[in-house]
Amino acid sequence: MKTRILAPMAALGVLAVAALGVQARAEDFAPAVVFDQGGKFDKSFNEAAYNGAERFKKETGTAYREFEITNEGQREQAMRTLVRRGASVIVAVGFSQTAAVEKVAKESPKTRFCLIDDKLDAPNVQSVTFKEEEGSFLVGMAAALASKTGKVGFVGGMDIPLIRNFLTGYEQGVKHVDAKDELFVNMTGTTPAAWNDPGRGVELAKSQFVRGADVVFAAAGATGLGVLQAAADDGKLAIGVDSNQNHVHPGRILTSMVKRVDVVVYDCMKAAKDGSWKPGHRVVGLKDDGVGYALDDNNRKLVTPEMEAKLEEAKKQIIDGTLAVKPYQP
Repeated sequence: MKTRILAPMAALGVLAVAALGVQARAEDFAPAVVFDQGGKFDKSFNEAAYNGAERFKKETGTAYREFEITNEGQREQAMRTLVRRGASVIVAVGFSQTAAVEKVAKESPKTRFCLIDDKLDAPNVQSVTFKEEEGSFLVGMAAALASKTGKVGFVGGMDIPLIRNFLTGYEQGVKHVDAKDELFVNMTGTTPAAWNDPGRGVELAKSQFVRGADVVFAAAGATGLGVLQAAADDGKLAIGVDSNQNHVHPGRILTSMVKRVDVVVYDCMKAAKDGSWKPGHRVVGLKDDGVGYALDDNNRKLVTPEMEAKLEEAKKQIIDGTLAVKPYQP
Protein backbone atom coordinates (compact mmCIF):
# COMPACT_ATOMS: atom_id res chain seq x y z
CA MET A 1 0.00 0.00 0.00
CA LYS A 2 2.69 8.04 -3.22
CA THR A 3 0.69 20.20 -8.51
CA ARG A 4 -0.97 26.82 -15.22
CA ILE A 5 -1.32 26.58 -18.57
CA LEU A 6 -4.11 28.43 -20.33
CA ALA A 7 -5.37 28.65 -23.88
CA PRO A 8 -4.75 29.89 -26.51
CA MET A 9 -2.06 27.48 -27.63
CA ALA A 10 0.61 30.16 -27.97
CA ALA A 11 0.15 31.17 -24.35
CA LEU A 12 -0.03 27.51 -23.41
CA GLY A 13 3.45 26.86 -24.74
CA VAL A 14 4.95 29.95 -23.10
CA LEU A 15 3.52 29.12 -19.69
CA ALA A 16 4.54 25.51 -19.99
CA VAL A 17 8.14 26.56 -20.53
CA ALA A 18 7.94 28.90 -17.55
CA ALA A 19 6.76 26.09 -15.32
CA LEU A 20 9.54 23.65 -16.09
CA GLY A 21 11.62 24.49 -13.04
CA VAL A 22 15.39 24.11 -12.90
CA GLN A 23 17.02 24.52 -16.31
CA ALA A 24 19.82 22.42 -17.70
CA ARG A 25 22.11 22.90 -20.72
CA ALA A 26 20.98 21.04 -23.81
CA GLU A 27 24.15 18.95 -23.92
CA ASP A 28 23.67 17.71 -20.35
CA PHE A 29 21.71 14.68 -19.18
CA ALA A 30 18.33 16.22 -18.42
CA PRO A 31 15.74 14.20 -16.51
CA ALA A 32 12.23 15.53 -15.97
CA VAL A 33 9.13 14.78 -13.90
CA VAL A 34 5.50 15.45 -14.71
CA PHE A 35 3.54 15.37 -11.46
CA ASP A 36 -0.14 14.55 -11.50
CA GLN A 37 -3.05 16.50 -10.05
CA GLY A 38 -2.77 17.14 -6.34
CA GLY A 39 0.70 18.65 -6.55
CA LYS A 40 4.18 17.54 -5.61
CA PHE A 41 3.56 18.45 -1.97
CA ASP A 42 0.37 16.38 -1.55
CA LYS A 43 2.09 14.44 1.28
CA SER A 44 1.17 11.30 -0.64
CA PHE A 45 1.76 9.82 -4.11
CA ASN A 46 3.21 12.86 -5.89
CA GLU A 47 5.39 13.80 -2.95
CA ALA A 48 6.90 10.34 -2.93
CA ALA A 49 7.90 10.89 -6.57
CA TYR A 50 9.31 14.31 -5.66
CA ASN A 51 11.41 12.76 -2.90
CA GLY A 52 12.87 10.26 -5.36
CA ALA A 53 13.77 13.02 -7.82
CA GLU A 54 15.31 15.09 -5.04
CA ARG A 55 17.38 12.12 -3.92
CA PHE A 56 18.66 11.70 -7.47
CA LYS A 57 19.55 15.40 -7.69
CA LYS A 58 21.35 15.33 -4.33
CA GLU A 59 23.34 12.18 -5.05
CA THR A 60 24.32 12.97 -8.65
CA GLY A 61 24.38 16.74 -8.67
CA THR A 62 22.09 16.63 -11.71
CA ALA A 63 19.15 19.02 -11.78
CA TYR A 64 15.79 17.92 -13.13
CA ARG A 65 12.94 19.76 -14.79
CA GLU A 66 9.39 19.48 -13.50
CA PHE A 67 5.79 20.28 -14.25
CA GLU A 68 2.74 20.07 -11.98
CA ILE A 69 -0.51 19.15 -13.72
CA THR A 70 -3.56 21.17 -12.66
CA ASN A 71 -6.02 20.08 -15.36
CA GLU A 72 -6.51 17.21 -17.76
CA GLY A 73 -5.50 19.15 -20.87
CA GLN A 74 -1.96 19.90 -19.73
CA ARG A 75 -0.38 16.46 -19.87
CA GLU A 76 0.53 16.15 -23.55
CA GLN A 77 1.58 19.80 -23.86
CA ALA A 78 3.85 19.57 -20.83
CA MET A 79 5.54 16.41 -22.15
CA ARG A 80 6.01 17.85 -25.64
CA THR A 81 7.54 20.99 -24.16
CA LEU A 82 9.94 18.89 -22.10
CA VAL A 83 10.90 16.90 -25.19
CA ARG A 84 11.57 20.10 -27.16
CA ARG A 85 13.75 21.36 -24.35
CA GLY A 86 15.90 18.25 -24.54
CA ALA A 87 14.67 16.05 -21.70
CA SER A 88 16.63 12.79 -21.69
CA VAL A 89 14.03 10.87 -19.70
CA ILE A 90 10.56 11.93 -18.56
CA VAL A 91 8.93 10.40 -15.48
CA ALA A 92 5.13 10.51 -15.69
CA VAL A 93 3.61 10.18 -12.23
CA GLY A 94 0.26 8.40 -12.19
CA PHE A 95 -1.95 6.17 -14.31
CA SER A 96 -3.87 9.22 -15.56
CA GLN A 97 -0.87 10.08 -17.72
CA THR A 98 -0.91 6.83 -19.70
CA ALA A 99 -2.68 8.18 -22.79
CA ALA A 100 -0.39 11.21 -22.94
CA VAL A 101 2.75 9.08 -22.54
CA GLU A 102 1.59 6.67 -25.24
CA LYS A 103 1.01 9.50 -27.71
CA VAL A 104 4.08 11.64 -26.97
CA ALA A 105 6.41 8.63 -26.69
CA LYS A 106 5.36 7.55 -30.17
CA GLU A 107 6.03 11.05 -31.50
CA SER A 108 9.41 11.21 -29.72
CA PRO A 109 11.15 7.82 -30.13
CA LYS A 110 14.52 9.15 -28.94
CA THR A 111 13.15 10.28 -25.59
CA ARG A 112 12.76 7.75 -22.79
CA PHE A 113 9.70 7.70 -20.56
CA CYS A 114 8.95 6.11 -17.17
CA LEU A 115 5.26 5.63 -16.46
CA ILE A 116 4.30 5.01 -12.84
CA ASP A 117 1.16 3.10 -11.84
CA ASP A 118 0.13 1.69 -15.20
CA LYS A 119 1.34 -0.73 -17.86
CA LEU A 120 2.32 0.49 -21.33
CA ASP A 121 4.11 -1.46 -24.02
CA ALA A 122 6.34 0.79 -26.13
CA PRO A 123 10.02 0.60 -27.14
CA ASN A 124 10.95 3.78 -25.29
CA VAL A 125 8.72 3.37 -22.22
CA GLN A 126 9.46 1.72 -18.89
CA SER A 127 6.30 1.18 -16.83
CA VAL A 128 5.99 0.17 -13.19
CA THR A 129 2.98 -1.00 -11.22
CA PHE A 130 2.68 -2.06 -7.59
CA LYS A 131 1.08 -4.89 -5.64
CA GLU A 132 -1.02 -2.51 -3.57
CA GLU A 133 -3.01 -5.44 -2.26
CA GLU A 134 0.02 -6.80 -0.38
CA GLY A 135 0.82 -3.62 1.52
CA SER A 136 -2.87 -2.97 2.11
CA PHE A 137 -3.27 -6.45 3.58
CA LEU A 138 -0.72 -5.60 6.27
CA VAL A 139 -2.34 -2.27 7.20
CA GLY A 140 -5.72 -4.04 7.22
CA MET A 141 -4.29 -6.41 9.79
CA ALA A 142 -2.97 -3.45 11.76
CA ALA A 143 -6.39 -1.79 11.68
CA ALA A 144 -8.14 -4.92 12.98
CA LEU A 145 -5.50 -5.50 15.65
CA ALA A 146 -5.78 -1.91 16.88
CA SER A 147 -9.58 -1.59 16.70
CA LYS A 148 -11.48 -1.73 19.94
CA THR A 149 -14.93 -1.72 18.30
CA GLY A 150 -14.42 -4.40 15.66
CA LYS A 151 -15.40 -1.80 13.07
CA VAL A 152 -12.95 -0.18 10.65
CA GLY A 153 -13.27 2.03 7.60
CA PHE A 154 -11.89 2.75 4.14
CA VAL A 155 -12.11 6.02 2.21
CA GLY A 156 -11.00 5.79 -1.41
CA GLY A 157 -10.39 8.58 -3.87
CA MET A 158 -11.57 8.13 -7.45
CA ASP A 159 -13.52 4.88 -7.81
CA ILE A 160 -11.22 2.99 -10.17
CA PRO A 161 -9.67 -0.51 -10.21
CA LEU A 162 -6.42 0.81 -8.71
CA ILE A 163 -8.18 2.05 -5.56
CA ARG A 164 -10.34 -1.07 -5.48
CA ASN A 165 -7.06 -3.00 -5.28
CA PHE A 166 -6.13 -1.11 -2.10
CA LEU A 167 -9.58 -1.93 -0.71
CA THR A 168 -9.38 -5.62 -1.66
CA GLY A 169 -6.07 -6.10 0.13
CA TYR A 170 -7.21 -4.09 3.14
CA GLU A 171 -10.38 -6.13 3.55
CA GLN A 172 -8.45 -9.40 3.33
CA GLY A 173 -6.07 -8.18 6.03
CA VAL A 174 -8.92 -7.14 8.32
CA LYS A 175 -10.70 -10.48 7.90
CA HIS A 176 -7.43 -12.38 8.37
CA VAL A 177 -7.38 -11.06 11.95
CA ASP A 178 -11.10 -11.43 12.65
CA ALA A 179 -13.65 -12.57 10.08
CA LYS A 180 -16.42 -10.94 12.15
CA ASP A 181 -14.99 -7.42 11.92
CA GLU A 182 -17.18 -4.92 10.07
CA LEU A 183 -15.80 -2.76 7.25
CA PHE A 184 -17.32 0.54 6.08
CA VAL A 185 -16.40 1.73 2.57
CA ASN A 186 -16.82 5.09 0.83
CA MET A 187 -15.36 6.30 -2.45
CA THR A 188 -14.99 10.05 -2.86
CA GLY A 189 -16.07 10.31 -6.51
CA THR A 190 -15.73 9.19 -10.11
CA THR A 191 -13.70 12.07 -11.55
CA PRO A 192 -10.10 13.27 -10.92
CA ALA A 193 -11.51 15.89 -8.53
CA ALA A 194 -11.87 13.02 -6.04
CA TRP A 195 -8.13 13.19 -5.38
CA ASN A 196 -8.14 16.74 -4.08
CA ASP A 197 -11.13 17.27 -1.77
CA PRO A 198 -9.97 17.18 1.87
CA GLY A 199 -13.29 18.59 3.05
CA ARG A 200 -15.12 15.62 1.60
CA GLY A 201 -12.52 13.35 3.20
CA VAL A 202 -13.42 14.83 6.59
CA GLU A 203 -17.13 14.24 5.99
CA LEU A 204 -16.73 10.63 4.89
CA ALA A 205 -14.39 9.73 7.74
CA LYS A 206 -16.67 11.32 10.33
CA SER A 207 -19.66 9.41 8.95
CA GLN A 208 -17.75 6.17 9.48
CA PHE A 209 -16.70 7.19 12.98
CA VAL A 210 -20.36 7.86 13.82
CA ARG A 211 -21.18 4.29 12.75
CA GLY A 212 -18.57 2.93 15.13
CA ALA A 213 -15.36 2.73 13.15
CA ASP A 214 -12.30 3.64 15.16
CA VAL A 215 -9.65 3.13 12.44
CA VAL A 216 -10.00 4.41 8.85
CA PHE A 217 -7.64 3.81 5.92
CA ALA A 218 -7.46 6.67 3.41
CA ALA A 219 -6.37 5.81 -0.15
CA ALA A 220 -7.43 9.10 -1.68
CA GLY A 221 -4.48 11.37 -2.47
CA ALA A 222 -4.88 14.86 -1.01
CA THR A 223 -8.48 14.02 -0.07
CA GLY A 224 -6.99 11.61 2.45
CA LEU A 225 -5.52 14.53 4.38
CA GLY A 226 -9.09 15.31 5.43
CA VAL A 227 -9.50 11.75 6.69
CA LEU A 228 -6.33 12.07 8.74
CA GLN A 229 -7.53 15.40 10.13
CA ALA A 230 -10.91 13.94 11.07
CA ALA A 231 -9.22 11.14 12.99
CA ALA A 232 -7.09 13.63 14.88
CA ASP A 233 -10.11 15.80 15.67
CA ASP A 234 -12.27 12.90 16.85
CA GLY A 235 -9.62 11.01 18.82
CA LYS A 236 -9.68 8.08 16.38
CA LEU A 237 -6.98 6.45 14.25
CA ALA A 238 -6.27 6.79 10.55
CA ILE A 239 -3.94 5.00 8.14
CA GLY A 240 -1.98 7.00 5.59
CA VAL A 241 -1.08 6.00 2.05
CA ASP A 242 1.71 6.08 -0.56
CA SER A 243 4.16 8.23 1.43
CA ASN A 244 4.87 7.76 5.13
CA GLN A 245 2.22 10.08 6.59
CA ASN A 246 2.76 9.12 10.23
CA HIS A 247 4.16 12.59 10.97
CA VAL A 248 1.06 14.45 9.75
CA HIS A 249 -0.76 13.85 13.05
CA PRO A 250 1.65 12.01 15.36
CA GLY A 251 -0.12 9.60 17.65
CA ARG A 252 -3.24 9.52 15.46
CA ILE A 253 -1.83 7.82 12.35
CA LEU A 254 -1.70 4.11 13.13
CA THR A 255 0.62 3.47 10.18
CA SER A 256 0.92 4.24 6.46
CA MET A 257 0.71 1.88 3.49
CA VAL A 258 3.84 2.94 1.67
CA LYS A 259 4.34 2.62 -2.08
CA ARG A 260 8.02 3.19 -2.85
CA VAL A 261 7.37 5.56 -5.70
CA ASP A 262 10.47 7.43 -4.55
CA VAL A 263 12.66 4.41 -5.27
CA VAL A 264 11.07 3.85 -8.68
CA VAL A 265 11.65 7.48 -9.72
CA TYR A 266 15.22 7.43 -8.45
CA ASP A 267 15.98 4.12 -10.19
CA CYS A 268 14.52 5.36 -13.48
CA MET A 269 16.63 8.51 -13.51
CA LYS A 270 19.75 6.76 -12.31
CA ALA A 271 19.48 3.99 -14.91
CA ALA A 272 18.90 6.51 -17.68
CA LYS A 273 21.95 8.45 -16.58
CA ASP A 274 24.32 5.48 -16.22
CA GLY A 275 23.17 3.74 -19.40
CA SER A 276 21.40 0.72 -17.88
CA TRP A 277 17.84 1.93 -18.55
CA LYS A 278 15.60 -0.60 -20.30
CA PRO A 279 12.01 -0.47 -21.57
CA GLY A 280 9.35 -2.91 -20.40
CA HIS A 281 6.93 -3.45 -17.56
CA ARG A 282 7.66 -4.59 -14.02
CA VAL A 283 5.52 -5.17 -10.95
CA VAL A 284 6.89 -4.55 -7.46
CA GLY A 285 5.53 -5.80 -4.15
CA LEU A 286 6.64 -6.78 -0.65
CA LYS A 287 9.38 -9.04 -2.01
CA ASP A 288 10.92 -6.10 -3.88
CA ASP A 289 10.40 -3.62 -1.01
CA GLY A 290 8.00 -1.87 -3.40
CA VAL A 291 5.21 -1.66 -0.82
CA GLY A 292 5.04 -1.98 2.95
CA TYR A 293 3.89 -0.34 6.17
CA ALA A 294 5.60 2.49 8.02
CA LEU A 295 6.86 2.24 11.58
CA ASP A 296 8.69 5.16 13.20
CA ASP A 297 8.80 7.34 16.31
CA ASN A 298 5.46 8.94 15.37
CA ASN A 299 3.48 5.69 15.64
CA ARG A 300 5.76 3.46 17.69
CA LYS A 301 3.45 3.58 20.72
CA LEU A 302 0.44 2.64 18.59
CA VAL A 303 1.94 -0.52 17.10
CA THR A 304 2.76 -2.83 19.98
CA PRO A 305 5.55 -5.40 19.75
CA GLU A 306 2.89 -8.11 19.58
CA MET A 307 1.18 -6.39 16.65
CA GLU A 308 4.47 -5.88 14.88
CA ALA A 309 5.36 -9.55 15.28
CA LYS A 310 2.08 -10.59 13.67
CA LEU A 311 2.56 -8.14 10.81
CA GLU A 312 6.11 -9.29 10.18
CA GLU A 313 5.05 -12.93 10.21
CA ALA A 314 2.33 -12.22 7.67
CA LYS A 315 4.81 -10.25 5.55
CA LYS A 316 7.21 -13.19 5.57
CA GLN A 317 4.43 -15.58 4.58
CA ILE A 318 3.27 -13.35 1.72
CA ILE A 319 6.83 -13.11 0.40
CA ASP A 320 7.45 -16.86 0.58
CA GLY A 321 4.05 -17.64 -0.91
CA THR A 322 2.46 -19.44 2.02
CA LEU A 323 -0.08 -16.62 2.48
CA ALA A 324 -1.87 -15.60 -0.70
CA VAL A 325 -3.29 -12.11 -1.12
CA LYS A 326 -5.70 -11.80 -4.02
CA PRO A 327 -5.62 -8.67 -6.18
CA TYR A 328 -8.81 -6.91 -7.23
CA GLN A 329 -10.71 -8.61 -10.03
CA PRO A 330 -13.21 -6.31 -11.85
